Amino acid sequence: MSTASAARTFEVRHVQLSRALFAAIAAVMITFSPDHSAAVGMSVFSGFAIATGLVLLLSLWLVYPAGRRWPTTLLAILTILAGMASGISVWRTNEVFFVLVIAWAVTTGAVELVSGWRALRPVAVRPEQARFAVAPMPRSEARDAVTVGIITLVLALGLALVPTGYALDYYIEDAQQGFTLTGITIGVGIFGGYAAIVAVYLGIAGFSPRKPADDAPSQDLPAREEVA
Repeated sequence: MSTASAARTFEVRHVQLSRALFAAIAAVMITFSPDHSAAVGMSVFSGFAIATGLVLLLSLWLVYPAGRRWPTTLLAILTILAGMASGISVWRTNEVFFVLVIAWAVTTGAVELVSGWRALRPVAVRPEQARFAVAPMPRSEARDAVTVGIITLVLALGLALVPTGYALDYYIEDAQQGFTLTGITIGVGIFGGYAAIVAVYLGIAGFSPRKPADDAPSQDLPAREEVA
């Protein structure tokens, strides 16, 4: 099978839909789990991260041409490493959950935001360099990367604002039972909300029809040569 045929079989929209699927699974598991402990939260995050990272690795050969693989490569490496680290049972504590997920969200969110933002800004290319230039990221893909990057950075900010040792005891009359709202419960819930938002956004992006003009990269303008 040729590279062009593989690229047509597995496109950017398939990467987005795969990421949306794994994010939706994580959101559903957290939403319907009565236990929002660090062990459960990190277990769900581990599966979500490893599955997402493997899809990103696969897309390096099937979707992205050489020269446009660096953002996806970084995302895949950072996400798989975070997933593997969260899979270590002895590390599944409240503090490690916050540190690990915040670190992952900051790094991967920054990568997606920067790569998408750079693609939205046309870069001047000299005529003699045009033959070696790599086609930039399509504008629709760049906008999606910027949006997901911002959402991921918001996840990091939201988790950073949650006190790890927070605990609030409350009593529900109808249930005739007391409960305790803890920082880890809020943190795992925030990650679940993030996963749901990303699932919806990437799902819509993957199923949305794309106009040729939207997918076309910005035309690079040759740089002017100064006359001595």
